Parts: sequence; structure tokens; C-alpha cells
Amino acid sequence: MPRSPSIAPSAPDDVDVYLVLDDFGTRLGRAWREMGEDRTDRQSVIADMIEGQYSNPVRAVAFNTADGWSRDASQELADEIARSCTLDGFDVPPFLQAFVEQHGSSQPRQLPLPLHRMA
Repeated sequence: MPRSPSIAPSAPDDVDVYLVLDDFGTRLGRAWREMGEDRTDRQSVIADMIEGQYSNPVRAVAFNTADGWSRDASQELADEIARSCTLDGFDVPPFLQAFVEQHGSSQPRQLPLPLHRMA
């Protein structure tokens, strides 16, 4: 089967891209958020979500055109957001609570405790 041309020709051939579907309410509806090519990696998308760049995220997808796959990445991002907020010592921001509750694994996690060396 012949390969289709890349939809992201300026991106490196083998890169995972993450996109977020944001809900702007009943009047404006939902849209896949536009972002710069340099902000579509996993860590940048998570950081942007925590910083409030998305008003009401409802789904996240990941794809890699070189490898020819795509998948729903909502659970992994929701779990990472919850973990990151907990480790940083603050609650999940209100604009992300519905996303984390809907997509997160809801499994309680034991955070690593710092071990102090015994003298």
C-alpha cells in the first residue's frame, strides 16, 4: 500500500503530536485548538493545560504520522495532570477538574516519600 503524504511536512519524520479538543460552550461549540508546532509535544501540552491555555478540555489525541498511528491520549494526560498537581502541592485547577475526573484512571496513587538517611 503506498504511503500518504505527511500532513505535517515541516515536522521531523518521527514525532508524537498531541492535540486537545476544547469546549467553548453552547454558543461557540468545540474545536481542536490551534497551537504552534513546537507546543504539540506531550510535556508542552500538559504544561499548557495546567497553565490554563484550554478553557474546558474534553479530549486529547496523540498521533505519529511516520509510524502511522493515532490514539486517544485523554487518560494518560489526565493522570499526568493529577500526578503533577499533587507532586507540586496544589489541587487540580477548576478548569481541568472535569477532564481529570472523566478521563483519569481514578486509582489512588501512593506518592514517593522522601527518605532521610539514618546517621
